[in-house]
Amino acid sequence: SEAKRERLAMRVFICVKPVPDTAAKIKVSGTAIDPSGVKFILGPYDCRAVAKAVAVRDAVGGDSELVVVAAGNPKKGENEARKRIKDVLALGADRGILIPDETSENRDPLAVSKALAAAIKAEGDYGLVFVGRQAMDDQAMSVGPMLATLLGVPCVTDAVDLEVNGDKATVKRAAEGRLETIEVTLPAVIAGQRDLADEKYPKLKEILKANKKKVATFDFEWPA
Repeated sequence: SEAKRERLAMRVFICVKPVPDTAAKIKVSGTAIDPSGVKFILGPYDCRAVAKAVAVRDAVGGDSELVVVAAGNPKKGENEARKRIKDVLALGADRGILIPDETSENRDPLAVSKALAAAIKAEGDYGLVFVGRQAMDDQAMSVGPMLATLLGVPCVTDAVDLEVNGDKATVKRAAEGRLETIEVTLPAVIAGQRDLADEKYPKLKEILKANKKKVATFDFEWPA
């Protein structure tokens, strides 16, 4: 409700993607991988972005909330985006948004960015959107900047540290062997490097608790 949104200290989003485990044996079928027998996971960049997003939500405090968003096939076993949403809920996110896409294997980063932007805009005000620097399957490194452009907000890539101070964030980013410090006015999109935070692992009680957290569906009209 609008009344609830006014009480929120900050709404933070974390966008994630199911990717094949790098230890899996990958077989290619046509232009896509054969998913049979392949374990899908959260990529290492996503995991660290999740950890930082949780830390920022907790540091801001009050009625802040962390929302995980993922687009993907709602019907395909381990490649199901809902399972990755559940992973993030177990790591501390408050609720999830699933954008169903039954042809997600062939979806380009721009279409995914448009879907994520539409889902985020539909939620109203927000302070930060976190993404991993890159997905381990396509290595495109493009969703963060595309998403920021579609949302009309600043983007900082290769972030290795971040602090929020009111309506601004101070971000350190890796830049060709050195660190840059950038101050951005919120809202903003942050694409995180591996050094952004330490990876966290959920406990059993957190996994069980995640099953009770809400996962809404956002319907997006994907291009043919």
